[in-house]
Parts: sequence; C-alpha cells; structure tokens
Amino acid sequence: MIFKRVVLIVLDGVGCGASPDADEYGDAGANTLGHVAAETAGLMLPNLQRLGLGNIVSMPDVPRSAAPAAAWGRMAECSVGKDSTTGHWEMAGAEQRRPFSTYPQGFPDEIIRQFSRIAGCEPLGNVVISGTDAIAKYGEQHLETGRPIVYTSVDSVFQIAAHEQVLAPDKLYELCRSVREMIAPYRVARVIARPFVGSCSEDFVRTSRRHDFSLQPPINILDQLVEAQLTVAAVGKIDDIFCGRGVSYHYGTENNRDGMAKIATAFHSVESGLIFANLIDYDMLFGHRCDVAGFAQALEEFDQWLEIFMPQLNDDDLLLITADHGCDPTTAGTDHSREYVPLLAWSPRQVAGKTLGTRQSFSDVAATLAHNFNLPSSVGQSFLPQLIPCA
Repeated sequence: MIFKRVVLIVLDGVGCGASPDADEYGDAGANTLGHVAAETAGLMLPNLQRLGLGNIVSMPDVPRSAAPAAAWGRMAECSVGKDSTTGHWEMAGAEQRRPFSTYPQGFPDEIIRQFSRIAGCEPLGNVVISGTDAIAKYGEQHLETGRPIVYTSVDSVFQIAAHEQVLAPDKLYELCRSVREMIAPYRVARVIARPFVGSCSEDFVRTSRRHDFSLQPPINILDQLVEAQLTVAAVGKIDDIFCGRGVSYHYGTENNRDGMAKIATAFHSVESGLIFANLIDYDMLFGHRCDVAGFAQALEEFDQWLEIFMPQLNDDDLLLITADHGCDPTTAGTDHSREYVPLLAWSPRQVAGKTLGTRQSFSDVAATLAHNFNLPSSVGQSFLPQLIPCA
C-alpha cells in the first residue's frame, strides 16, 4: 500500500473539451471549463492553476504552469453514454458497452400504465423537460389534483416530482422504489425523486431532499475495497449511484458547500481506504440551467476550499480531482455533454509536474486504486507509477 487514504472528488459535470465521438452525441464543440472561463472575466482559480488545471485545458486567467504541483491529464469515457451513472461506474471499473435506455419522446403507454397502477393515478407531464420547467408548468395542477409529475431527459432517467405537502418525501421515495423495481427490465439507469415546495409557479423550488434510485452496478472497486476490510466513505450522491453497495458509510449533502465540509469530516474519520465524493452543484444548479456565472463562482469556491483542505493531507494521502461528464452551460440545450474530464493527482510525497496524458478510460482510476491497495484489477491502466516511480 503506497497511500493509506485516497480522496476522490468528482466535480459533477465539469468537462474539459469535446471527446472524439462528441458529434455522435450532438456535442461537437462542447468545452465546459474552457467556455465558462472564456465568458468569465477574471476567473480566480489559483490553487487549481498551481496544481495544473491550465495545462489540461486552455482557460483565460488560468494559465499553464511551468511546474505544476500535481500530476495532470485528462480522461476519455469508453462507456456508451454521458450521464452520472455511466461516468461513476466506469470510474469504479465497471465499463458499460451497452447503453442505458432513453426516452426522448416520453415514456411509452405500457410504462405509464404500470406507473399509474403503482401510484393510483395517471401522472402529469410524461415529457422531456428540465426539472425547473416541469414544476413551473405542472406544479399548480399537481397541487390541485395530487397527480405526480413524471418527466425525463436525454439521459436514462425516470424523474418524479411532487410537492412536499402533497406527497411527503418518504412517500415519494416509497413510490420511487416501487417504480425502480417495475422499470428495471427496461434498463433505465435512475429513478429520481424530486421534492419541491412553494405555493405557485412563480415560487416553486426544488429542495435538497432529492434521492436517486439506481440500477444495481456490476462488481467494482468499491466492492473489492470493502471486502478487503478497507473503509469506503461516500459523500453526496455516490451512495445512490452504487445502491449503497461497497460503501462503509455515507454522508448526505445539501449542496457543494455542505459536500466540501462533509469531505473534510469523512477524511478525518477514515484511517485507511477511500473517500469518494460528488459535488453536484456544477451540474444540477448551473450546467443544466445554463448559469455560467453561478458555475464560475462554484469553481472559485472549490478552489478556495482546496487552500484549506490540502494542507491537512500528509505523505500517506492522495487527492484525485476529476469529473463524470460535461455539462457545458454555454451550448444550446440543457443536457450533459460528451467530453473529456480533467484529472489532477496530488500528494505531498509525489514527484510534481508529471503529465498523465490522455487516458483512454475513466477506469484508470479504479486500476490506480486497485494498484495502490494491492487488489486485483482487470480493467484500466494504473497511473500510480507516474506518481510514485517506485510503485
């Protein structure tokens, strides 16, 4: 074991340039980080710049470093798709060659009939729409009728929105669990509970009680770590994405700021193992809502937090920063984008300034974890020797 603790932080939706196959997904020209930086004068990311972020992607005001403190590179996704489930599973070594099902025209009658039997009424919506638009359009009718709002996107998701005073979150979760079981044969990646509050379309707002119900993942590095009696602390939606499997304990989060605080808490509670965290605001609050200014501010807040967090790491710790897909807020539409994701790897003990190049799969992260913790691996290529030459 080279590092006793690994902190793996996924900046949800923070891509760094269109993948070679981006045109197949309608994402030619996407570049989340590059475009956010280009449209944000004076973007301040001194700590990420020092680590080498500007060496990965061209960003005005975040220049290349002649001697980056971290090892730096980018990763291409080899799985089919561009959603959170696919990206996180691949990162854990579970590459997906078969796409999840999507419903760009809404769900077929047979699925809606089954949903109606479970819910006791027909849903509202059944359209492809953003979550905020869904509650603005159908929220008042939902309040009047009690019928849940069903919607989807280009991703493999079955989303159910309900006002917390009409269908309490626990009841909404119960409905989602039943739908998860019903829809499993259709290979939909996630059923997502979307509670909201407010009195009318002008002030409806989604709450932090979102909950994802994912398909069971294939066996992956998290399972191996727990089986080897190493700790896996999940922060944010990691527990949902992996159905609670391969997780020693879980820290729910309300937003990025809470997520960063929970990372620090988990770090100090783990003696040996993995802290696996997702910071969701880039995707949920800013990418999908085309909010460039909010996206930039969230990046700056993460950068400021790194200045506080990184000095707490010692020679036995490794920090990995990456993403699960892109979500370019400057492009047409509000969906995820098929992009490379950045990769920064830092420890006080490593040789600084190493380039990790362009990795051909997110599963290189799983291979590196397996290599570090002396576990078998059959996917990906470890980059641990590039961090520690004697590894």
